[in-house]
Amino acid sequence: MDKIKKASLFTAIKTPYSPDGKIDLDGYDSLVERQIESGVEGLIIGGTTGEGHLMDWEEHISLISHSVSRYGSKLVIVGNTGSNNTREAIYATRQGFEKGMDVALQINPYYGKTSEQGLLRHFDAVLPLGPAMIYNVPGRTGQDIVPAIMEKVAQHENFLGVKECGGNERIREYEGKGIACWSGNDDQAYGARHESNAHGVVSVTSNLVPGLMRKLMDNPDAGLNQQLQPLFSWLFCEPNPIPINTALSMTGAIQPVFRLPYVPLSVEKRREGLAILSQLGLENLVGNKLQELEDSHFIFPV
Repeated sequence: MDKIKKASLFTAIKTPYSPDGKIDLDGYDSLVERQIESGVEGLIIGGTTGEGHLMDWEEHISLISHSVSRYGSKLVIVGNTGSNNTREAIYATRQGFEKGMDVALQINPYYGKTSEQGLLRHFDAVLPLGPAMIYNVPGRTGQDIVPAIMEKVAQHENFLGVKECGGNERIREYEGKGIACWSGNDDQAYGARHESNAHGVVSVTSNLVPGLMRKLMDNPDAGLNQQLQPLFSWLFCEPNPIPINTALSMTGAIQPVFRLPYVPLSVEKRREGLAILSQLGLENLVGNKLQELEDSHFIFPV
């Protein structure tokens, strides 16, 4: 657990697809290799960015297994095996640990929200299965895991820490109480790390500029943080993972294939992103080209 906590940069890795709609494992491996080269220490497999919610569990667990087999000796493998269905979370988490993942990412039940007592019982059911990072993202679940609840959950021996989207004040409070935090907000990650003592960040942006995110975590360079703010804004101008999928398609890092209901950014937004990416320089981007792409280039297998 202590070794895992030393990882300051986790990438919520994108899952790329082939035109037939299946997971493009060659493309996935290419993305992961670039993460390793750039100093990323861990991956979140099948998270929001990795579109685990658009996979069946067979696909999902298979991708965790592939990641462990190929990269388990080089990276911390965090499998997103949480669910709004406690039984499903137990099943998937058991499967993930059987495949060798290091940590489970556990979320509070979304959509069909439960009570605070229900939250405690949900986490009590999944934490005994192995090390877990709790993900608090009220903007997606519709329910904040408040500090009074998180502090109770944190007492479990398998509690690793929190991917916290509730802001840097809360992160500072938690870290002061010995609760490890990774920021879930790229635009706040600099402040979280260098001003609020966060352990690091679980980043979407590092899919695209892993080297720059590595520098942001390692160096208290406010200039780099300011330089990256336009990119952060653009990458979250629509719900994640729409912009990052569009960006990686524009750089040629992945094939321009979208699983519905996601669709690419509009041509106007793509032009805006092209200008931002051009300023950062192709040498800092994952991919070997920079192109606007026409609407006709995108593929939507069903």
